[in-house]
Amino acid sequence: MTDRRRRQKEQRAAKLEAEKKQEARKELGRRLGTALVFGVVVVGIVVAGAYFGSDEGELPQGYADFREQPTACGAEQPEPEPVLSFGAPEPQTDVTAESTVIVTLETSCGDIVIELDPAGYPVTTNSFVFLVREGFFDGQVFHRIVQDFRVFSGDPEANGSGGPGYRIADEFPADDFALAPGMVMMDNVGRGTTGSQFFVLTGEAASALNPQFNLLGEVVSGEVTLEAIAGVETAVRPGSTEQSLPLETVYIERATVDVTDS
Repeated sequence: MTDRRRRQKEQRAAKLEAEKKQEARKELGRRLGTALVFGVVVVGIVVAGAYFGSDEGELPQGYADFREQPTACGAEQPEPEPVLSFGAPEPQTDVTAESTVIVTLETSCGDIVIELDPAGYPVTTNSFVFLVREGFFDGQVFHRIVQDFRVFSGDPEANGSGGPGYRIADEFPADDFALAPGMVMMDNVGRGTTGSQFFVLTGEAASALNPQFNLLGEVVSGEVTLEAIAGVETAVRPGSTEQSLPLETVYIERATVDVTDS
């Protein structure tokens, strides 16, 4: 074999080897790209699952505990809802002092219809309407039931510590304001701590309560529902002597609001 032919053969072999290496690099790139896309999809699914709380194992512990119990009034357990949090309530421009504002709570034991008081308690009304429209209360539970006194809801943690991510100004009634069964008030742990938790007065003991709570409104329909909720069997709350821990779970399946001009 002449030197020229040998060199040509070596050049063809080198070219073939270079083409093989180039193809191998392209294949590696394709595989890495596929793996990267797959990884992004997996991470996205994990993040979305964490954000929306679809895995009951990631629900707030207090709320998860309630979901382990039977549902009250023979109702079906609703799907868990994501825990929502906000920096501040958005102004509800259609709610004025002259508006008639009706909130309906569809619960495991029936409907509770509440008429809010935008003229007397505008900040409280605006916040509650905002949360209802955002779906904040959907899927929540009545986490505390004090028979012959009041029933509590509005806490996404379901243990008395949760809220919407913000607090609103105090709008307390006058000190001589007469409280009565059927009134709905926002719960708090002192001045400047009102958020999303609320309670409905259900018994005559309501008249002895200090009115240092924002007044939301009054129940205009649903007394039978309230009786059923107040009648749920309870146990002593851990760390307390209060008989108020529901042994069956009452859910707010859905909350809706209707605003009309008077």
